[in-house]
Amino acid sequence: MILIVDSGSTKTGWHTVRNGTAISHTMTSGLNPYFQPEEDIAHCIASEAIPRLHVDTNAFRAVYFYGAGCVYDRVAVMRRAIARSMPTAAIEVNTDLLGAARALCGREAGIACILGTGSNSCFYDGRQIVRNVSPLGFILGDEGSGANMGKHLIGNLMKDMMPSGLKEKFLRQYGMTLPEIIDRVYCQPYPNRFLASFSPFILQNVSEPSVRKLVLDCFKSFFVRNVSKYDFRRHKVHFAGSIAFHFRDILKEAARRSGFRIGLVVDSPVDGLIAFHSHP
Repeated sequence: MILIVDSGSTKTGWHTVRNGTAISHTMTSGLNPYFQPEEDIAHCIASEAIPRLHVDTNAFRAVYFYGAGCVYDRVAVMRRAIARSMPTAAIEVNTDLLGAARALCGREAGIACILGTGSNSCFYDGRQIVRNVSPLGFILGDEGSGANMGKHLIGNLMKDMMPSGLKEKFLRQYGMTLPEIIDRVYCQPYPNRFLASFSPFILQNVSEPSVRKLVLDCFKSFFVRNVSKYDFRRHKVHFAGSIAFHFRDILKEAARRSGFRIGLVVDSPVDGLIAFHSHP
């Protein structure tokens, strides 16, 4: 039995797999070793994930963890945190971007992207990521992500660059004042999650022209500032993530307008990862 874990900044999916078939799964909060200490990650695994899976952790022969922030020295942090609860398993820790590439492209070359709370992209040669335009995070980059859209939405609403009725609707729905929003963004932890939490509001109101234009512009910026750096004339562009999936019609329009060809668009990479690890 193996455990496949797909973790973003907001949520983490835990999937137990036997002979190529998922037998149980659960969700916990996002785990990101770039922002969270090892103790907090280990506690979440032990207190949230393991009890909900209802399996003996000694039964896992391997754990494949794909997560945001799993780069450089942070890989060791995540591996140690997992090993506390699963000491007998072989543990492989990779970036969420490699997970998306393996799920979307399998063992073929292609362009793989993530559009969720954050965004990322790469060119994958069928074995490994060979080029990656740095996403730079939600302050300097993360174009097309939930956090990026949320940042533009808040800025436009508070600068009265959208219909007044939409601003009133937003304030009624969330019950927050401008000072409270500023505090959450600049003074509280996980501002990217906070900004991305407004993506349901964006989706609810996407038929409003100014909101639709915001989404379209964010996607066009993602293509121009990220995907254009890869060999997009020879390869389709594949996407994983909730933002890509729920706004896929506008994503396809942005691609068409910018000269890119869309391939797969999936909410979660888990099915592709199960297939990848079940048929080596």
